[in-house]
Amino acid sequence: MSKPATLGLRGAKTKFDEFQAVHVYQAEIAHFVGQFFPFHRLYVWAHEQALRRDCGYTGAQPYWDETLDVGAFSKSIILDAEVGFGGDGLPPSNCIQDGPFASYLNPIGPGYNLTNHCIQRRISDPQSRGASKDIVDGCLALGTFVEFWRCVENQPHGAGHGGIGAQMVNPVSSPGDPLFYLHHAWLDRIWAIWQAKDPEVRLQEIGGANNGGFLSFPGGGFPGGGFPGGGFPGGGGSGGPPPWGNGPPGGDGPFVPVPFDPNGFDGLVRPSDVPAPVVVGDPGNTTTLNQVLQMYGIIPNSTIADVMDIQGGTLCYEYD
Repeated sequence: MSKPATLGLRGAKTKFDEFQAVHVYQAEIAHFVGQFFPFHRLYVWAHEQALRRDCGYTGAQPYWDETLDVGAFSKSIILDAEVGFGGDGLPPSNCIQDGPFASYLNPIGPGYNLTNHCIQRRISDPQSRGASKDIVDGCLALGTFVEFWRCVENQPHGAGHGGIGAQMVNPVSSPGDPLFYLHHAWLDRIWAIWQAKDPEVRLQEIGGANNGGFLSFPGGGFPGGGFPGGGFPGGGGSGGPPPWGNGPPGGDGPFVPVPFDPNGFDGLVRPSDVPAPVVVGDPGNTTTLNQVLQMYGIIPNSTIADVMDIQGGTLCYEYD
């Protein structure tokens, strides 16, 4: 977070900011689409490599098993001021008050905005309940990639972001909170577990649309049917905070949504100096193994095929 930026990415002052800038550039085609899992897998892997290369870090990329703290994020040791990532924010600014990142000023966000701001959190224990073991196990029991991806992106994914709140809720600039990387490493672990149940098939199985999901967020999400559960607001296609809607969170599954933190949804209109992201490698609107995951220099680009196996050549790691 103190190493100066070198890649010329919009708004970035440090290497940490460069990672956030990449997510800003790609947000529209990295959520509610088939590349959700592969993009974030390569992105978190790139983060681990940067920690080693630029910071002398010798450990592994940690993940937060949120099933252990479901419904009680506020009490998690992950948020401890001494051994964790610092605690909740203090209203009305929601700036975190303690921990190693309390003094950090982030120049990117909220959303596409460029403003110097603190790391903000608004912990919601009820919002974290979509990360329960029962829900994760239910996702793992699904038979196809598309079913599995939609289940995880909706519920465990939404629960981690919603449970931390504020900055983590913003679908564009959420990597401004270092907890983002622990959360997405956990989601990657869930995908790796699902793949390992039938590796001959699942290390080659991808699907979903390339476009169309993000533009309806947070009033919609997965096009044509809403979320399979609750999770993000407006999962049924009509709710969410203004200006996307004023109804309650939606959904059509067993997860009962709760009021969602509207404070993270700032700056979601892409300005003219941020080019519209373009899907590379897929000629149609169906995600294939040929799609290129664009990393803007934080790590070389790879195809989805390159990152399907976490021990397949491009990547080399394992989960306990």
